[in-house]
Formats: sequence, C-alpha cells, structure tokens
Amino acid sequence: MADIVEVGKAVCEFLKSTLNAKDVKVVKVTRAAEGWETEAEVYEESSFIKALGLNTRVQDRNFYEVKLNDSL
Repeated sequence: MADIVEVGKAVCEFLKSTLNAKDVKVVKVTRAAEGWETEAEVYEESSFIKALGLNTRVQDRNFYEVKLNDSL
C-alpha cells in the first residue's frame, strides 16, 4: 500500500511528463475506497497567448484531478 508521499510524487511525475509542465504542486490528497484522489495545481504556457504568436512568459494556472489505484 502506498503512502501519501509516494502518491504526491507519482502525481507530480505523471503531470510533468504528460503536460511538459515545469511546476506542479499537489494541493490535495485524499484516500478513496479504490485508491487515492488528488488535486494538483499546474502552471502551463497560455495557449491563447501562444496562438496569438506573442512572445511572453504569461502562464495559465490550471487544476487537475488525478485518481490512482493502490498500486499507483
């Protein structure tokens, strides 16, 4: 059975690799009947600014919910 620290690390690694995000912060971890439910805050490049072709460091703050089973 995984502990809360392992769950947080797994979520950070998953979101960083999936979204190519540099900064991922797990803000909530709860034990569920079938595993874990987490919520993470991720700063990503603004797709709107990118579509306009502007060169800026503006980022969007997004929240993601990730559910994991006991084996992570």
